Amino acid sequence: MVVFLANRKNLQSKRLHDRIQNRLSREFDNVRRRRSEPREAGPYRVVGEVNPRQYLGDSNYPATVARIEIGFQLQTGDPYEYYWFNWIEPEQNLLVGWHQDDTHDDLGPVHLQVNDGSLAVTHQPAQFVDSHPLDVVAHRLAALPDAVSAVEWENGHPAGLDSSVSVTK
Repeated sequence: MVVFLANRKNLQSKRLHDRIQNRLSREFDNVRRRRSEPREAGPYRVVGEVNPRQYLGDSNYPATVARIEIGFQLQTGDPYEYYWFNWIEPEQNLLVGWHQDDTHDDLGPVHLQVNDGSLAVTHQPAQFVDSHPLDVVAHRLAALPDAVSAVEWENGHPAGLDSSVSVTK
């Protein structure tokens, strides 16, 4: 794993998201930076597409299309950045994502969330990674396959996370 020791106080949002775009281009297709939509916090998102069967190494995985969306908000009221790191499968209405933001304070600064479409079905506390945002991206990418495979399903809908799998790191 590469560790970035750059001064986080001097980060510029557009440049950071461009660097995330370059990092994701190694593993994902059609990677692009876009401006956040009005309902999204932070100025940018980096979006990439992938075949989950190839990415997860599971030829029987039920979805054939997925995307990753990553965004950072650098100026916050907290002494750390906010971020949203989401795996989205439109075919299955699944979102699995780590969110470091000012929601769900009872879970700590970071939580792992599973959605069925726009409905959140579970939130769990996750490990706070106090590091450069590019290191956070590397950390979350490494944990992503486990998080996706830990999703529990009921009647074809995401229903939670398998508690026996350690995915909150």
